[in-house]
Amino acid sequence: MGSTPQQPTYIIPPPSGPNWKTPLLIGILVLLIASNIFLFVQLGRVRTDSRNDMAKLSADFNGAIEKMRIDSNEEVRRSRRTVEDLQTRLAEQRRAAQAAVGQAKVDAQKRVQMLQDKVAQEQALQQQAISQVKLTADTATTQLQGVSTDVGNVKTDLGNTKSQLEQTIANLKRATGELDGHASLIATNGKELQALRELGERNYSQFTITKSKTPSRVADVMVELRKADPKHNRFTIRITADDKTVEKKDRNINEPIQFYTSKAHQPDEIVVNEVRKNTIVGYLATPKVQTGRSGS
Repeated sequence: MGSTPQQPTYIIPPPSGPNWKTPLLIGILVLLIASNIFLFVQLGRVRTDSRNDMAKLSADFNGAIEKMRIDSNEEVRRSRRTVEDLQTRLAEQRRAAQAAVGQAKVDAQKRVQMLQDKVAQEQALQQQAISQVKLTADTATTQLQGVSTDVGNVKTDLGNTKSQLEQTIANLKRATGELDGHASLIATNGKELQALRELGERNYSQFTITKSKTPSRVADVMVELRKADPKHNRFTIRITADDKTVEKKDRNINEPIQFYTSKAHQPDEIVVNEVRKNTIVGYLATPKVQTGRSGS
């Protein structure tokens, strides 16, 4: 028996649920497109920034090259000026050296001439000195003879003066003072006063005092003339020494008026040699040694 042909079997798929893959694919596709667009925009910006940076870098590089060129030119000019200055100074030094050599030669010639002139002058002076020495020797001999004569005369004069001084001193009046019986030599005129000075025993101060209300200073003593009697050669004075005042009344000329001071052991003396109208003339004699007197 023939077999009956079999009928094909169809499998019918089961009905599917909602398709979620399609929206996912579409979202991914959109993200890819957006990413490409962002990258394209960023790439354009990067290219623009790169071009700007390259342009700025190129400009800076060109500026640096130009500055280097300018600096190099300035340095070259400075170097050239330095070389020119050195060359100028070298030329000046050469000229100065040449001038100095010429001047040195002239100066050397002048010095030689000056030395020759000086030698000639020294020789002339030496010859003149020799002549002068001879003349001086002759003159000195003559003068020595004259000096010997003068020395003899001086000795004679000194002897005469000494004799006169001794005679004057011998003729001096010796008067006894009123204090402690102390006697002293009295000068009655200028010649005798000079003789006392020659003795050198005391200091002598001459005075001329006129009657006045103000005392007159004689050495360290104040003397006031109170009364003058020329007719009888008498006078009255007031003496102030060491803040002490004493009055000497009706004294005679050439009479020593003695008084002590705190400066010496010996008394001071006032001697009046002349009485005029309202005026007296005399001297004050004080000790050479000025030492304090105890108890005064």
